[in-house]
Amino acid sequence: MELTDKLEILADAAKYDASCASSGAATRSSKGKDGLGATNGVGICHSYTPDGRCVSLLKILLTNFCLYDCQYCVNRRSSDVPRARFTPEEVIRLTVDFYLRNYIDGLFLSSGIIQSSDYTMEQLILVAKTLRQKHQFRGYIHLKTIPDAAPELIEEAGRWADRLSVNIELPTDAGIEKLAPEKSMHTIKFAMGAIRRRIDQKAEEPRAPSFSPAGQSTQMIVGADQTDDSTILGTAQTLYSAYRLRRVYYSAFSPIPQSPTGLPQRPPPMMREHRLYQADFLMRGYGFQAGELLPEGGGNLALDIDPKLAWALQHRELFPLDLNLAEPQMIARVPGIGVRNAKRIVELRRSRRIRYVDLARLRCSMDKIKPFIVTVDYRPQRDTLPSESLRRMMSEAPQQMSLFPALQEAA
Repeated sequence: MELTDKLEILADAAKYDASCASSGAATRSSKGKDGLGATNGVGICHSYTPDGRCVSLLKILLTNFCLYDCQYCVNRRSSDVPRARFTPEEVIRLTVDFYLRNYIDGLFLSSGIIQSSDYTMEQLILVAKTLRQKHQFRGYIHLKTIPDAAPELIEEAGRWADRLSVNIELPTDAGIEKLAPEKSMHTIKFAMGAIRRRIDQKAEEPRAPSFSPAGQSTQMIVGADQTDDSTILGTAQTLYSAYRLRRVYYSAFSPIPQSPTGLPQRPPPMMREHRLYQADFLMRGYGFQAGELLPEGGGNLALDIDPKLAWALQHRELFPLDLNLAEPQMIARVPGIGVRNAKRIVELRRSRRIRYVDLARLRCSMDKIKPFIVTVDYRPQRDTLPSESLRRMMSEAPQQMSLFPALQEAA
């Protein structure tokens, strides 16, 4: 098979993995496409660093052959899709060539399981090690870790990769047992724990050899089974706490060719994936707990409004909040005000009292914050408006927020 044909197949096969923060890709569904239709024909995707920089990665599988028969996976053993396999030398050549031409900033490499978990992991390591040692490659490398691989292989992978990821895929033991019976939640978490311990050791011994300096991440599929958002976010919260993951990525289930019986024939709303990312950000950056962001008794996040606004509407007794008196953590929880602007507001009020116009100058989301704040010269006139009415106005017709006068003398 020609190298370009392999690239088309194996770049397309990698598009379902969201754990490299890929963006700008086409719709992930392969239904009716016989598994083809890669992101852009050469496997280049875009990712974002924590400081907001956009980087380009060569995102491919070493092979889409696989011994496993995970029902949600387009590359499962029983799937009738075109198959291909790169040699490690071909991946190295593609990476170096693309990097020298300034097409990419790094490599995201995963693989189906071939021969054995250890053999597959050895092949992935060979690519990363050769790039680092022989070609002096200084770009970013993200390796997908095979959970069943020997601990010493996972440790070696961390020496050459910037980030490792172990995809948990499904948030419950029952889901894995039903849809991926050849996998084990215990094995996946054991691998995550081994990576965390090695990262912690490196932090304690700065002179020790480098190990996965960008940490580890994972992915959960949304909508492949009946698991609700409450369970998904609860699992994510546990993973962040127990394994110090840098990120949990969420990937809406995409219908696949010859889909097994029992799997959904339609994908969940993409807005559901988006709301999970928003809720995840609130847990990581704002100190929210998973249980705070969902209705009592669990269930799914609202689709019509974002989780922060939904929380504020459920806790109307806390609002409107006086920005000249409130604690910084509480100011950051006001819809339309982020952590950065909360810090700026606190800094500003050390010199003078906060006025409504100050919020506009900080580029806060004014339509959102109006019902929830009090300043020296503003108080919402309709602060007793029922939450459901307020929700309808804010989700369906933001322009109706003019019911809250831009400026009103505080009593």
